[in-house]
Amino acid sequence: MSITADDVVHLEAATNAQGDLVRALKADLKAGKPGITKEDVTAAVEVLKERKASLAALLKELQAQGGATGVVNKEETRRILNDALERRLFVVPSFRIYGGVSGLFDLGPPGCAIKANLLAFWRQHFVVNESMLEVECPAVTPEPVLKASGHVDRFTDLMVTDTVTNEPFRADHLLEDALEKIMEDPKESAERKKEALNLKTIIDELDEKQLGEQLKNYNITAPETGNPISDPYPFNLMFATQIGPSGYMKGFLRPETAQGIFTNFRDLYYFNGGKLPFAAAQIGESYRNEISPKAGLLRVRQFTQAEIEHFVNPSDKAHHKFKEVANVELSLYGRDQQMGESKKPVKKTMKAAVDEGMINNETLAYYMARTHLFLEAIGVDIRRLRFRQHLTHEMAHYACDCWDAEIECSYGWTECVGIADRSAFDLKAHAVASKTDLDAFEAYAKPVVVEKLEAAPNKQLIGKALKGDGKIAMEVMATMSQEGLAKLQSDLASGGASITLPDGRVVALESAWVVVKTVQKKETGRNFTPGVIEPSFGIGRIMYCMWEHCLYTRDGDDQKIVFRFTPLSAPIKCTVFPLLNKDAYNDFATALGTELSVGGISNTLDTTGVSIGKKYARTDELGVPFAVTVDGQTLEDKSVTMRERDSTKQIRVPSKDVVGILQKLCALRSTFTWKDALAKYPAQEAGGGDKEPSSSSDAEKKDKRANKPAKNANADSKPKVEGIPADRFNHVSWEGSLFAKPA
Repeated sequence: MSITADDVVHLEAATNAQGDLVRALKADLKAGKPGITKEDVTAAVEVLKERKASLAALLKELQAQGGATGVVNKEETRRILNDALERRLFVVPSFRIYGGVSGLFDLGPPGCAIKANLLAFWRQHFVVNESMLEVECPAVTPEPVLKASGHVDRFTDLMVTDTVTNEPFRADHLLEDALEKIMEDPKESAERKKEALNLKTIIDELDEKQLGEQLKNYNITAPETGNPISDPYPFNLMFATQIGPSGYMKGFLRPETAQGIFTNFRDLYYFNGGKLPFAAAQIGESYRNEISPKAGLLRVRQFTQAEIEHFVNPSDKAHHKFKEVANVELSLYGRDQQMGESKKPVKKTMKAAVDEGMINNETLAYYMARTHLFLEAIGVDIRRLRFRQHLTHEMAHYACDCWDAEIECSYGWTECVGIADRSAFDLKAHAVASKTDLDAFEAYAKPVVVEKLEAAPNKQLIGKALKGDGKIAMEVMATMSQEGLAKLQSDLASGGASITLPDGRVVALESAWVVVKTVQKKETGRNFTPGVIEPSFGIGRIMYCMWEHCLYTRDGDDQKIVFRFTPLSAPIKCTVFPLLNKDAYNDFATALGTELSVGGISNTLDTTGVSIGKKYARTDELGVPFAVTVDGQTLEDKSVTMRERDSTKQIRVPSKDVVGILQKLCALRSTFTWKDALAKYPAQEAGGGDKEPSSSSDAEKKDKRANKPAKNANADSKPKVEGIPADRFNHVSWEGSLFAKPA
């Protein structure tokens, strides 16, 4: 009977459930709960032992069949991943020699390289492809800017504290943890589990009072101490600072990069020739003083954002390149799916989603599709990617539609990209606060006659009454909006009119001083405030989820860690190995490494005396996709072997072709694949070419192992470790795929 990964997933789920039952029974027995006996616990433990034994046997049998055996629990996944990340210096806690600070991490050389690769591709995929205008703005932001954007007053999370120790916690996270325990508890009724799921779905909609009621309803206490917790209260997440030595100018470290784009809108609009639509982008660091950053690399206090602000005419949100993505199919978790019984996403093309009104407009859908393609290209498993629509009460009152690209990892579904139609809120807020025109102009095809309100002041009366303020008051009335003039007209009629001068003083107006009347005017166009479509990428979260998705073990051995990074995202593209630690081999390998570096291919040279197998294992742990080996045959005909990481297949390549092949394989927009390389060059079996070079003074030495070129061997040969086919699961959970080797 053939064993499949499905069988392992199902048995592991049953084993985990039995483990939960054992723990619950032990807790009930210790608490003296009626009806629970030692015999009940003993029987449950025996069942657990049987299931663990069956799972081990199943894993062994699957391994014997060549199947993937990386089915582990969430905690084990994180342990293996975090151990690999720290050991190979992808990422480490900041200031570790001083004890570290939660929510702060340092990227090591591989982490920096991967981040640089992702950002380079992000620029290519978005900034270059869409002809965006890129800016770079300061992280230190004056208070008035963030006051206008709403961050000073509303950028908060609800916090509770341990009433004894004063340790802080995010209130919604405590409730989420409690609900998840109920949903996973085999002893809970189906009705209570459904109630917990429904509440978890709308947890972001709960206000301060409602969240406090639910915390009490579920008897939630401080996680480690069990002490009572306080009522929830808002905590502002921005880091405050002072600008300048006087300390009079208050500022903040920016919580997002977007505000710098909005404050530069007028200049960017002129730079673009006064034309809409256009998009501006910024990549930079943002800062949030998280209450309790305990979700590893997913919730940190300093992080890199890549944000786009696409400015459009609010009456026309079509996208001129929408046809390019119309047939791209996404997994959409809309409002109907979230609030319905199934709570499962649906597959839809972008055209269908827009036509049906599921997605508000073409521009929003275009960026969702482009985001999907970006995440797929860098190595995110798209079977574990979905786009979740914000529920009505989650969205700000001014927003038209909002979607989050969520990636499934061991922490659950994690928001990594937010894509929102924010209407004209941001520009209007900054225009009012800064008293600066942030409008765009739309020219009509031909002039039109319109009726407008206009203020006609009595200059003599105003000048006599207001003296030096008279001229300023008339200038204010001349620049009032139609809404402002309508209010002024109404106030004059009721006898209580006033205007606010630029310095903030309020001046009362008498009805005899000014008349607001309707006039007809010929106009060639109109001024309006542009709307904004905003895709916002959390680069750190994307990297972490990609690391989880790319992690697997070779031959089911937890010590043989492999990262299946795409050539695009890999920190090092190629390693160069001399087969023997001898001068002739090392010199050739060094020269080849230099050629690769000149050709723009990041590479590393390993001249240590360890076996070639150990050298491969070292680079597999770094996710290096290709390895070139200099062997005995190289010194005779200047050919080398090239190995691909996941299939472990090798080809024999002239050394002069190596740089060109790798440039094509690793290019940002490459269409050349390893399959193409296999078709072009002869296969090289492991051990081939391992012979000493001949010389004029010595007889030709025997090969250490036979050189066995096989020109057609790649056509039917199989990788050492079989993977799980892409269509094995309709929905692949993290348990079924984290360590699954790709097909």
